[in-house]
Amino acid sequence: MDNGIFWITGLPSSGKTTLGFALHQYLAKKGIQSVVVDGDRLRAGLCKDLGFSPDDRLENIRRAAELAKLLAESGLWVICCLVSPMESMRRAARSIVSPYNFYEVYLDCPVDICAKRDVKGLYQQARSGKVNNLTGIDAPYESPAHPNFTIYTGKQSLEHSVKAFCQWADTVLGEAKV
Repeated sequence: MDNGIFWITGLPSSGKTTLGFALHQYLAKKGIQSVVVDGDRLRAGLCKDLGFSPDDRLENIRRAAELAKLLAESGLWVICCLVSPMESMRRAARSIVSPYNFYEVYLDCPVDICAKRDVKGLYQQARSGKVNNLTGIDAPYESPAHPNFTIYTGKQSLEHSVKAFCQWADTVLGEAKV
């Protein structure tokens, strides 16, 4: 199978979208077609009717996975950048996209570093009570038990994280063509 899904998970502001688009550009340079499915963009359109309750979060993940499956069926590598905070949500996404390869990529970044990087000000708003259910503050995040790949974005530079991700993706792409 020469397509599949890279499912990037981590706390808000851990670097999911940044690394997702970096991988997308890397793949394009290699002539490999891919598309990025970004959680913020989904919530601005396809999922704008959803809030942040557990049921709404699950529905957001379900829609993202269904979209990823459609895109993979068209022959693309799909790079999904979503918090997807609970292990059960990521399992549900994996089952939806089956039989396509599903590679869970965990961005391990402490909440204090994510808060410092937060260009949208969500962490500050959550701490002041203006935003509710922010993952990592007043909503839980379950770190993946067995991700396919972990990137320590709180410890590594952006350049190092991108390089490591692209090198690992090269390995995945080589195995997927077998």
